[in-house]
Amino acid sequence: MPNGMKRTVLLITVIFAAMMELIDSSIVNVALSHMSGNLGATLEDASWVITSYAIANVIIIPITSFLAARLGRRNYYIGSVMAFTLCSFLCGQATNIWMLVTFRFLQGIGGGALLSVSQAIVFELFPKEKQNVASALFGIGVFIGPTIGPTLGGYITEYYSWPWIFYINVPLGIIVASLCLLLLHEPLIKPRVGKVDWWGILLLAIGISSLQTVLERGETEDWFSTPYITWLSVIAGFALTIFVWWELQVAHPVVNLRVLRSKNLSIAAALTFISGIGLFSSVFLTPVFAQRLLGFTPTQTGLLLLPGAVLAILGLMVSARLLQRGLSPMYMITAGILCFGYFSWEMSRIDLDASADLLTFTLIWRAVGLAIITVPLTTLAVSSLPPAEIPQGAALNNMMRQLGGSFGIAMVNTYLANRTAQHRFDLVSNLALDNPATRARLDGYTHYLMGRGFNAPAAKHGALGLLDAVIGRQSSMLSFNDAYLAVGSVFVLALPLLLMARSAKKGKPAVIVSDH
Repeated sequence: MPNGMKRTVLLITVIFAAMMELIDSSIVNVALSHMSGNLGATLEDASWVITSYAIANVIIIPITSFLAARLGRRNYYIGSVMAFTLCSFLCGQATNIWMLVTFRFLQGIGGGALLSVSQAIVFELFPKEKQNVASALFGIGVFIGPTIGPTLGGYITEYYSWPWIFYINVPLGIIVASLCLLLLHEPLIKPRVGKVDWWGILLLAIGISSLQTVLERGETEDWFSTPYITWLSVIAGFALTIFVWWELQVAHPVVNLRVLRSKNLSIAAALTFISGIGLFSSVFLTPVFAQRLLGFTPTQTGLLLLPGAVLAILGLMVSARLLQRGLSPMYMITAGILCFGYFSWEMSRIDLDASADLLTFTLIWRAVGLAIITVPLTTLAVSSLPPAEIPQGAALNNMMRQLGGSFGIAMVNTYLANRTAQHRFDLVSNLALDNPATRARLDGYTHYLMGRGFNAPAAKHGALGLLDAVIGRQSSMLSFNDAYLAVGSVFVLALPLLLMARSAKKGKPAVIVSDH
């Protein structure tokens, strides 16, 4: 196989591996009720299937650079692909919920390398002057993975069964591992490896796992009214504070936080955290809204997202070309934030009569906005790092995206619950039986039910139930409006960070700033 062909095949392989890992971060969301019923577990217990994977991911992602240096990047990457594939098969074979949770955690440990190490490999395959193209290609996987995860999971669950959500990874993982065995080599520049920073690993595992559990379980457990959520919050704050202090003191840290001395990486990481909020929370909100309130099937929901995903791929490539031609990343990030803000504004005004065409068009703004942001942010994160530090910078940046996603979903979950209760209270407080409009609505429902064979008392009771259902739907609709607007506001409020990036080097585009 010619060298050019080998490079292309390896590039496609590692991007596909990263996309596969990100798909699995959201593919089970729509299958929890099937899992809980099939395995005889409560829905609350089944939700640990999501939580355990997220915890494992966020623990392992920041230390992938250390593990790749310690074990050899080729060995670590291929071993991670094989672990991810094996644990996917074991997840499908699980016979009880806690067996599934355990294998799902191990799957997340294996999947961590599929994101950060894949990104480092992609950047290594391109010369410095074409790093924007590398960012765009990797961004395709980053964007598409979480977007199609719930839809793919819904389709598989609807037409097959939930274990196939995991079995589908097995042949794909075998192909990825086989190609990497043939094509992947060790990097030319290898970071130095010192003694193992066991204290750093322990503090990171305790702090991140506690924080991730709080974010994933907080809303379900009513936050700080539950003792273990309170204790985990305290433990997370203490462990992560000590972790940062320790990593800056120790000679050979497991996570080299010193790379954050790069202003570009620090600013990109903050903005990547914000983009993670938008990417994952909008993927969480939209399928739930379309299926629960508008009655769309998982397949119909996927079709809503498809045009935006296609245009996003085009947007990623165009943004890479514009950056290569010298357009300031500040303009592109600003444009992307404004596009996402417009999407959020439009979704905050939508109602229960919204058509599929209207939703599809509105979701295009989301896709294009996030696509425009992805390339300059990914490039900005590693632009001022020497080659040996790129894997660590990429790992930290990816961790921030995952944490942003967890924070965003926790935020919108809590916000939805609070706003639904508030809107319900507001709507009910305006109802009165002596109100002509209320009376007319109840009479209409009563006559409708009597026409369906109900006697008068049953029809009157049923009319109250129908009115309550309408209030519930309207309350949910208004809360989704508020949630979209809140997420968009977070994006717009992040714009001042760009001023810091602009001033990093006398107003030059931040993408070419070098601190070394």
